[in-house]
Amino acid sequence: MATAQHIKALIQSHFSNEPERFTTLALQVAAHEAKKGHINLADDIRKLVDRGKIRQKVLKPVNQDLEGLILEISPVHKLANLIATDQLKTRISRILNEFRQRNKLKTHDLENRRKILLSGPPGTGKTMTASIIARELRLPLYVVLLDRMVTKFMGETSAKLRLVFDMISNRPGVYLFDEFDAIGGERAKDNDVGEMRRVLTALLQFIEADKSDSIIVAATNNVTLLDQALFRRFDDVLQYQIPTDAEIVELMKNRLAGFEVKFDLSRVVSLARGLSHAELTSACLDAMKETILDGGKAIETTLLEQMLQNRLEVYNNKR
Repeated sequence: MATAQHIKALIQSHFSNEPERFTTLALQVAAHEAKKGHINLADDIRKLVDRGKIRQKVLKPVNQDLEGLILEISPVHKLANLIATDQLKTRISRILNEFRQRNKLKTHDLENRRKILLSGPPGTGKTMTASIIARELRLPLYVVLLDRMVTKFMGETSAKLRLVFDMISNRPGVYLFDEFDAIGGERAKDNDVGEMRRVLTALLQFIEADKSDSIIVAATNNVTLLDQALFRRFDDVLQYQIPTDAEIVELMKNRLAGFEVKFDLSRVVSLARGLSHAELTSACLDAMKETILDGGKAIETTLLEQMLQNRLEVYNNKR
């Protein structure tokens, strides 16, 4: 059975609300059981982990008027979980510190940073950052699905936006506007329809007028698509990048912690270049599960390279 150390670590990660570490530890237990020849038990543990990950993705609707447009999720990430530059972590820490001491700032007629724009390729940590801010500040996290709002309610988007900002004022939390460029595109574009220009104008007014205690986080994969008038509405703009070689190494060591690893680091890093943090994490998890199912004792170079190659193929097909 699992070692006492595994059991203690599992209990600690559960009560510390660290689902990613809990998942890694559970897979380590599965690997431990596989090494002892308990293949069926190892497979059962892996299946439980997979089902648990699916349940974690289930989002809860907030209210009937905004059903399918704004959803509540449980923030699960800590700042320590983010693999990023020290500069980016420092800027996120500044947002957290200003919020915690916002009353002190108010005595000097200053406001804390609470309207944040995140820009960068998919899978580089933007959504994770919103989760980090919510968890660190013990606030609920709400995701505003702008792409659905535009496509489903073309003639009612401004009215729906007003409901969203009413909620922002009345229910403090971290509000993530995902796919922000869905309505944040430049108003001057020739192919832009009149309705979208009116929606963007309304959005600019709502953001500027908002004086709530909530934190507004907007995420975009391409900052160049945004209307320039949006930038002065935000208190800070954070840029996210594909991980560097050093960050690739840090991420893999973090995700594969507890597993015996035997791979050529330089070869793996060379293959992993260009993948996002999310894709690298998925490749590591795939390698861990494959090792468990095969009853192996270590993650070999060829296996990790295969999983990275599979992710590269998917990533390139998305371009």
